[in-house]
Amino acid sequence: MLDILKPVELADLGVAVLRGDGDRPPALVVTCESVGQLDLGWIEDSDAPVAWRATAYAALERMLGRVLPVFGYQDLFEEIARWYWEGETDDAAARQVLVDYHGAEEDDLDGQSLPSTMNARRPAWMIAANAVPPARLPIGLRRTLVALRRTFEAVEQIPPGCDAWHVDHEILFDHLPDLEEALHLPPVTLVPFDQFACELDDIGRHGMEVGFSDVAGLYPLPDADRIDDWFASLRLGATFLCAVQELIRFDPSSS
Repeated sequence: MLDILKPVELADLGVAVLRGDGDRPPALVVTCESVGQLDLGWIEDSDAPVAWRATAYAALERMLGRVLPVFGYQDLFEEIARWYWEGETDDAAARQVLVDYHGAEEDDLDGQSLPSTMNARRPAWMIAANAVPPARLPIGLRRTLVALRRTFEAVEQIPPGCDAWHVDHEILFDHLPDLEEALHLPPVTLVPFDQFACELDDIGRHGMEVGFSDVAGLYPLPDADRIDDWFASLRLGATFLCAVQELIRFDPSSS
């Protein structure tokens, strides 16, 4: 199993075996030991056109969570809204929360973080509206995205009950009840630290204290015959993650 995961350098993945107990069968668990922002390579720091970078980033936001425990900008925004503004997501309501619940003075609100100011910090390549159709991409990038989509579709076609990358949280908490108290956000993110350091630090501190939702897959194993299905699906997920790596490493502006 380690040979299957060895080519995956995007995140530090591991496998653990959970013992069965009574009516509960043993299970195989894929975990993610990485914490923090994923390296986005050229998508984040190259001189490639914004449209190319936005298209690649949108693909990662759409697909990566199928296999890897990862959160995107909208997840962060909603979590921060709960922390800072009692769940409010428009400026007027958030301002009122800061006054009513956090003791802020009306005259000082201009210096406070608000939903609109947080959204404004997103670089252009994070905004899905800046993505373009495949026909407007260079051929090399287009082929890389096609390969990514094909590996993703192979994972999507894994039959229910045969999926190493699926998590049933009821079964997970039955095996590992302490995880119910963990932060519901995953340990890794697609949100760039440079623009959202304060928010990610707040989330990270809390996660370090109570734990993250770091399980990528939980596979009950009621009998030994099902191990072959687990290996097959584990390989499909690893192949998809390798295609993700290829996209991140492929800089179309220098090819």
